[in-house]
Amino acid sequence: MLPFALLLGAMALAPACAPGWWRRHYAKISLGLGAVTAGWYAFARQDWPSLGAAAHEYLGFIALVGSLFVVSGGIHIGVRGAATPGKNVLFLLGGALLANLLGTTGAAMLLIRPWLQLNQSRIAAHHIVFFIFIVANVGGCLTPIGDPPLFLGYLQGVPFWWVAKNCWPMWLLGVGLLLGIFYAIDRKHFRQTPTAPVAPAADRKQWRVAGLKNLFFLAIILGAIFAPSPWREGLMLAAAAGSYFTTPKTVHAANGFDFHPIQEVAILFAGIFATMIPALAWLDQHAATLLGGNPSPAIFYWGTGGLSSALDNAPTYLGFLSALRGVSGTESMAALLRSHAPHILAISIGAVFFGAATYIGNGPNFMVKAIAEQNGVRMPSFLTFVLKYTLPWLLPVLVIVWLAFLRTK
Repeated sequence: MLPFALLLGAMALAPACAPGWWRRHYAKISLGLGAVTAGWYAFARQDWPSLGAAAHEYLGFIALVGSLFVVSGGIHIGVRGAATPGKNVLFLLGGALLANLLGTTGAAMLLIRPWLQLNQSRIAAHHIVFFIFIVANVGGCLTPIGDPPLFLGYLQGVPFWWVAKNCWPMWLLGVGLLLGIFYAIDRKHFRQTPTAPVAPAADRKQWRVAGLKNLFFLAIILGAIFAPSPWREGLMLAAAAGSYFTTPKTVHAANGFDFHPIQEVAILFAGIFATMIPALAWLDQHAATLLGGNPSPAIFYWGTGGLSSALDNAPTYLGFLSALRGVSGTESMAALLRSHAPHILAISIGAVFFGAATYIGNGPNFMVKAIAEQNGVRMPSFLTFVLKYTLPWLLPVLVIVWLAFLRTK
């Protein structure tokens, strides 16, 4: 597990300590460390099934986030006027609801550019961080489409509407608290920021949408989620290609669209998926023993959540679901839902909510960061993100959700 620890350490420290060096060499570090683990599994252990499973999961992941990135980049939403704190709250609330229909990746990629335009006169890091918290993560916990871990649960047998029926109180509390915190921060920032001159009414951008034909390609991607592999990945990539080649260049130009954000995500997550193979294997083998014979839902909430912030949250969800099966002694999802529904709820909420804790917790986080930086926003480093935003603002919300719903069950 040393390459995994080294990669996490490099991602946490290098962008803050040596940003220029990291920008030049991050691909070599990520792919190099991933190659070390892959080589060990291929040639020393000759464990080709584990390597193949990780490659399959990575290809499915990158096909989904990549296709949503391309298709959403072909839809341009023009905005009007400058955002007040109240308008920003309504925008984020709409994004949280939309995340359950388009997935957190689709909603984040569709809305990040309008969000930047809406706040361009006073854009700050907190605008992007809370967008990651709400739209790219917490907002998507009401449907299996909303976030990859929940979709994996659906494939494992969790009924489609079980998530909405059981997670809505946590969604309401989590999103409500984050919106309230954001409003307080943004209101203070609004009062301290000089007011930009108001443009004449004729010169203001109107609310408008271009590239609506890409909704057809977006529908193909969402439908492909329910197709078996490799048809699923093939349909997603075909939709992305169709969108890219049929979208007018003017729309891509208006969005400032290029492939750098998804390229960065693809490279970094290639290293993460490869190096975390032994970490997930260890979790699968030892979690049931470490959790004990009758663990509380809180253990699954904090365990799934803590590892989801350091690993990608989708495989972490599967790891703890496997551990729960070991604890319960049953492979049947129907039986598991009857006997351990609070535990499955804890795993679901932990995976989705804690995915917001770091840039690597969930796929869209890094893409949102990259697009914001392309637009001139000074984003916090990996470590600063955790220290300045996750610990003081997100962690209290996670604790309150635990106290309200999972502590006594």
